Parts: sequence; structure tokens; C-alpha cells
Amino acid sequence: MARNTKQTSERELDILIAGAGYVGLATAVSIARAQPGLKVALVDAAPEGVWQRDGRASAIAAAACRMLKRLDCWTEIEPEAQPITEMEITDSRTADVVRPVFLTFGGEAGEGEPFAHMVPNRVMNGALRARAAESGIEIIEGVAVDGFANMGGYVTVSLADGTTCRTRLLVAADGVRSRLRDMAGIKTVKWDYGQSGIVCTVAHERPHNGRAEEHFLPAGPFATLPLTGNRSSIVWTERTEDADRLVKEDDLVFEQELELRFGLKLGEIRVEGPRRAWPLGLTLAREFVKPRFALAGDAAHGIHPIAGQGLNLGFKDAAALAEVIVEAERLGEDIGALDVLQRYERWRRFDTVQMGVTTDVLNRLFSNDIGPVRALRDFGLGLVERMPAMKRYFIQQASGLAPSTPRLLRGEAI
Repeated sequence: MARNTKQTSERELDILIAGAGYVGLATAVSIARAQPGLKVALVDAAPEGVWQRDGRASAIAAAACRMLKRLDCWTEIEPEAQPITEMEITDSRTADVVRPVFLTFGGEAGEGEPFAHMVPNRVMNGALRARAAESGIEIIEGVAVDGFANMGGYVTVSLADGTTCRTRLLVAADGVRSRLRDMAGIKTVKWDYGQSGIVCTVAHERPHNGRAEEHFLPAGPFATLPLTGNRSSIVWTERTEDADRLVKEDDLVFEQELELRFGLKLGEIRVEGPRRAWPLGLTLAREFVKPRFALAGDAAHGIHPIAGQGLNLGFKDAAALAEVIVEAERLGEDIGALDVLQRYERWRRFDTVQMGVTTDVLNRLFSNDIGPVRALRDFGLGLVERMPAMKRYFIQQASGLAPSTPRLLRGEAI
């Protein structure tokens, strides 16, 4: 039940989560469904209902799909989810007439289970909000966190509407530019790539048959990701100054530039809806937790979209944090104690740093037009193409089904 409270009041909570995006919502629902006795609430600075106008879509790995099924969200999501059945990788220049395919991925994460789906953001957010309402989770929208203080046995959180909350644990899931992370004094390792990601949706004449493609171009990767119907989601990396110019161009110029990269094998294309560009960089928090405080999702790690794993890392955070909190509560431990929260940090830190480093190296390796480097990377892609065991390993990683996967991501209850 979402509401915007304006009067001065005080709430007593067990867990307050700042940020009502997918990671915040998934964390809240996971905890509340596994341990109904815990009182969980979310606070979000975004205006009420803004999520309903989000026209983007996200790539959801098989493990995240299992989690959404366990949380009873998938029935609502599935009609608008597009399975990704195949992935092609090419390496070329924009003007090249022929784009040789160096690497293809196909197969399933499990019997009849695609390794990933494309899901509209508003549909996923709506399903998670419906489960939150059923679990009695309050969502305070359009209100920012002004500040918080650790009082020893609890945290006092001041909201911009005059509300004060007392909570045993405060979770920051408020994005890569997290204000709460800064308030907590947690430092980050970060740098700017000088690139921006252009995101838009295109309609095309012919069906994509569930195939996703990633073209490595000199300015950065250009990914086409299948949506339901004859539509695809575009994630187009360009140098920031070029991206800013392109999104401001009229439709004719933008579609001409898009066609140069998209090609015509799916027939004529047409941009649907708005196009936007976001600056790209790497951000890794030096700490994930402090006493009675934890980071999750992009607040803990912001990575390049080259591997399409940003949101899936966030879902792993949500599943791991929920599992640690619920098990601690069942054992009678203090869910906000540092030693409890450090279990979550140890579980998630290596994976996120590893993925951050991997995407950083891939972006630097493929976002250039240096002849010897191109020859080396194309040789490497061709080598992987001829190694079925290596391809199966990459499919497993893309599916999010590593051995240390939290229970919810294996489709199991906490």
C-alpha cells in the first residue's frame, strides 16, 4: 500500500529499505514472505507512480526468474516476458558490410528453461509491488531520507516529510549515486568510461526468433535484445559526446544512425517511444555493511552493461541479504549486528568485484579499433566457439546458477 505521508509521526520497524526499485522490492518481499513477523517498509524519493512510465526492459537471468517464481511474481510477468534462446557475438566496424559471427550461445539453463528473458520494467515492478502489498509492506513514496543515526540498538531515520523511523536495520538500495551510502561514510572505487548507453525500443518487420545479438564496435558494444512481438530493446554504447548528440537528433537522423548498426536483416526498423542516454562507469563500494546498515544493488556496485549482469547482481544481493537476515532472526540473533551483516558482505563481495573487473576488462578490450588487439580478441572468441565445455560454463554464468547461489535463486524457499 503506497502512500505519501505528510504529518509528523514515528514508525517502529524491523527493517527499512531506501529505494523501491527491483532490488529494494525483492529484498522486502523475500524477507516478509519468509519471516512474516518482521515489520518491513520501503521509502523511495521518486514521485509516486513514476515506475509505471518506465518503458525500458531488462535482461533477467534464469536464476532471477526462479526467484521471481518463488515470490509468486512470474504468473503476472510471463505473458510479457520474451525468452532469449540464442546469443550471437560479432566484432566489426560500423561501416563493414559483412559482420562475421565469432561466437554463438544457445541452450537452456535447465529442462525447458531459457538461460534468460527480457522483461518490461514496469511489469516486473508492478508484480513485486503487488506481492509487497499482500505481505503488508508499506511503501512511502515521494519522500527522501534526510539523515540517520545509529543509536546502538536501533537506527533513527529522518524523512523529508517530518516522519521519524526507528528500525533495527537500514538497507540502502537507492542506486549507483546512493545518498545513504555517502551519509554512512562508505567510500567507493569509481571511474568514468567516457561512454554513455543509449536505450530505446525498435519495431522491425521480421521476427527475431528469440535471438539476442551483441556487436562489438569501436565506440563500444551495440546490443539488440528480443522483446515480445517484432520488437527489440537496444542498448547502444557510444562516446558520451556522440551519445548526447544522437539522442537530441530528429527521428530521421537517429534512425539512420541506428540502422547503420542494427542492419536490415529484420527488415525496416522504427523507433518506438523515447530514447535516453545514461553515463557509464564503474562504481564499487569499499564496504557493503556497517552496524545496522547494508548496501544492496547499484548502491553497492555499478558496472558496465556489456555483459547484461547489473540487475542480476542486484537480485543476488536481495536473495543473499534476505537469507542472512531471515536465518539470523530464526536463530534469535540481532539482524542489525555487524557480525551478522558481514556474512552477507563476505557472500557477495567477491562476486561483485569479480564481475566489475570482468566487465571493465571486456569493455577496454572490445571498445577500440587497434588492429593487433582486434586480431587477438577475435582469435579468442573463435577459440571459445570451438570449445563446448567452455560455452556451457559461460551459459551457466549467464544463467546466474553458480554453486554459491542463494536459495531463492535456485527456486527454493529460505
